[in-house]
Amino acid sequence: MLKWLLVTVLALVMFSGLRPWLARLGIGRLPGDLNFSAFGRRWSIPLASTILLSLLAAAIAKLV
Repeated sequence: MLKWLLVTVLALVMFSGLRPWLARLGIGRLPGDLNFSAFGRRWSIPLASTILLSLLAAAIAKLV
């Protein structure tokens, strides 16, 4: 269980760091991604982008 937690945390850190670069590719601006401002901060819930990246990762894993 500790391995899964470590992998999840590392993936979140990696995607957070790559967020500006992924935004230039359109990830985070797909239909189904929620972006809003609340409490003086910009919030983003990238539902469609998460599904797209998951499918892409699964396809790559299947090929390897």
